[in-house]
Amino acid sequence: MAAPEKKEKKRLSDVLIEKGIVTVDQINIAISEQKKSNTPLGKTLVDLGFVSEAILRDALGQVFGAVSIDLKYAVADPEALGLIPRTFAMKYNILPLSIDATSNTLYVAMSDVNNFMVVDRIRVTIPAKYSIEPVLAGETEIKKAINDFYGFDVSIDAILHEIETGEIDYNSIDFQGDEYSHPLVRLVNAILVDAVKQDASDIHLEPEERFVRVRYRIDGVLRQVRSLHKDYWSSIVVRLKVMGGMDIAETRAPQDGRINLKISGHEIDFRVSSQPVTQGENIVLRVLDRSKGIVALDNLNLFPENVSSLRIMLARPEGIIIVTGPTGSGKTTTLYSLLNHRNSVEVNIMTLEDPVEYPLDLIRQTDINETTRMDFSTGIRSLLRQDPDVILLGEVRDEDTANMAFRAAMTGHQVLTSLHANSALGAIPRLKDIGVTSDVLSGNIIGIIGQRLIRKLCKQCKKQKEANEIERQLMGIQEGSDCVIYDAKGCPKCAHTGYKGRFAAVEILKMDDTIDELLANNAPFSELRKYCVDTNFQWMVDDGIKHVLAGDTSLDEISRVLDLTSKL
Repeated sequence: MAAPEKKEKKRLSDVLIEKGIVTVDQINIAISEQKKSNTPLGKTLVDLGFVSEAILRDALGQVFGAVSIDLKYAVADPEALGLIPRTFAMKYNILPLSIDATSNTLYVAMSDVNNFMVVDRIRVTIPAKYSIEPVLAGETEIKKAINDFYGFDVSIDAILHEIETGEIDYNSIDFQGDEYSHPLVRLVNAILVDAVKQDASDIHLEPEERFVRVRYRIDGVLRQVRSLHKDYWSSIVVRLKVMGGMDIAETRAPQDGRINLKISGHEIDFRVSSQPVTQGENIVLRVLDRSKGIVALDNLNLFPENVSSLRIMLARPEGIIIVTGPTGSGKTTTLYSLLNHRNSVEVNIMTLEDPVEYPLDLIRQTDINETTRMDFSTGIRSLLRQDPDVILLGEVRDEDTANMAFRAAMTGHQVLTSLHANSALGAIPRLKDIGVTSDVLSGNIIGIIGQRLIRKLCKQCKKQKEANEIERQLMGIQEGSDCVIYDAKGCPKCAHTGYKGRFAAVEILKMDDTIDELLANNAPFSELRKYCVDTNFQWMVDDGIKHVLAGDTSLDEISRVLDLTSKL
């Protein structure tokens, strides 16, 4: 048997020539100069002005197969900087970027990711529990970032102390110059880093008469984390608008923007929304961590029978699958999990989203754009000419979109979408209210998923107890049988809330011939509900109670989100 052919590694010069960035003559000139100065070819090309550092960084990333980063979009992580002294960073021209707490990985920016001697020196310098992940960056970019990140305080408390004890002109910040030297620029970055590290899904910056309230939404609940002086507010707004590509002169109309940063080793997107209020402009940032947004179907913390139902629904080649729930109930995460389950080279998947939240390989994703008159209904017409197998619509919100979605389902496509409704069964009258007729609904819906997000009990501090009589009644447990449940307690690990993380309580309405017949005959909602009761349909509250009995959450948390009175 012949030995496998070894794949030849491309040289930097070959990559640059193939991309049309430099000519053969320029490479020959650089090689001649390189022999005189004994410097790497890449640095010689930059010194000669043939390529920029950014282009060189990307090309080297392709050659070495390494992740590259533009340090303009990186923010300082105080914890990472504390592991490596400034003198060490300057000596070896490296920058500790961030720490991934889940894997104890330290990400380090280097201009030569194959310099194993420097990697070994770093390994000796930092605690043994950390592994090192080199990230490619430009040499000059690293030097500037070392001066910026090590030259100034980067923790929120230290920055606030600097602001309070120094003289700062809040109204004349030169964002085009050495912006990192201004403490308010660092304060904004520090707030974003802090929110990501605390697993916040949203950041609320709310101006009051004399102060600015900073709140994070963590596990679905808002927590106040800071109060800032009102003097800082106008500069913070300007900074966020500059970062989000918004109009800094417009203060009387709502605006939307987007910020992309590399924090804690992950690509993080912030969707910025400004809203004029009586005290100025209110700013809310939605935090989108790409690494957490795409969850495998088996990792959604669903019971096995629910996962099995979803797999059966996804096996049907045509029809529509609808995910329902209020804003912030995890509909997008569920849709992406379903989509990722279907994703393969044999399937053409196309999406229409407002906006695209998480980029996925192999999937053609399209942003809804008002300026180009691309809405959901016109977008579906265009997608149908692209030979799709699966179509994802971010949301069904009007009659045109709904009818186009069902038309796509009727013509041999599998359609995934979301809908604002209170329950899986409640999606049917909601669709009728939008304008979808009963004969269109009948036979074209694969299934409907209703869901709410429930906080998980902290594994470190949850306390066990025997359910009392009222709790047994709420859960439908007969008197006399043992029933152990858990309550929230609170510890430093969960910020003394008793909860850490969230999961979805779901109900899955899988359509069958009887339901389709009821829909075709325009049966009232009460008949549909009676059929579900007669067939022992598992309602969302039943799923929540199963999670309580499994020790995943508390009865108090379930009653906060779901109506338990139906069990009385």
